[in-house]
Amino acid sequence: MIKDIITNKKLIAKLAKNDFKQKFAGSTLGVIWAFVQPVITVLVYWIVFDKALNQGTQGTKAGIDAPFVLWLSAGIVPWFYFSEVLSAGTVVLHEYNYLVKKVVFPINVLPIVKAVSSLFVHGFFVLFTLVVYLLYGYGISPYILQVVYYSVAMMALVIGLIYLTSALCVFFKDMAQLINIFLQVGIWATPIMWNFDTMMEKIPTWLQILLQLNPMYYITSGYRDSFISQTAFWNRPYLTIYFWALTIVLFILGTHVFRKLQSQFADVL
Repeated sequence: MIKDIITNKKLIAKLAKNDFKQKFAGSTLGVIWAFVQPVITVLVYWIVFDKALNQGTQGTKAGIDAPFVLWLSAGIVPWFYFSEVLSAGTVVLHEYNYLVKKVVFPINVLPIVKAVSSLFVHGFFVLFTLVVYLLYGYGISPYILQVVYYSVAMMALVIGLIYLTSALCVFFKDMAQLINIFLQVGIWATPIMWNFDTMMEKIPTWLQILLQLNPMYYITSGYRDSFISQTAFWNRPYLTIYFWALTIVLFILGTHVFRKLQSQFADVL
């Protein structure tokens, strides 16, 4: 599977570029919408949690060494990418069913196309967040380079997931709806709009461990380590080992299921 991905890297790049443009084809502003929507979402969350509900969110903001909008942005940037790729990647085989039915087309690259396509917006959003930090007077430190590491880690995680979900979705179309529900719950199960550190005293130990087993906890914490606390990823050795062990298992499982079911995709679609 990895060999096929490397062999078809030019095809993946071309399809990803076309996929990104196709999302907004026909609209007046075109691809500008891809960048406007995440920014508006952050502004809405910021206004609600930091302004409209200011008194009610003091517990969340306690202990944060940065303005709330910066803390929120650092956590929600990776979630936008993860949720977009998982949602779109789950239905990728249905979307590109005309390619799946071509005998000579390497359909195992299609999940990768969605992961690469969403990198355009993710890259912009990282730069946008960095500009906001600069405007708030925060300098650029070498730790910001860790964003590249955490982005690659998140991409590896979600690719393994969408190999699995996209293959299952061919035979079980409700998978797409289940993923949407999972993402709605996941954004609150991940410490994005609430501070895990301040909640530790209020929740039992078993729940703390359960929340930390969420692989996106590692990613969102890593982005905040890069932007705010300037902590190296090797200072979280146990979480790093756990994350990569889980990611490797999911990738092996996802690609195995995909290859086993691949021969039946064209008949079902």
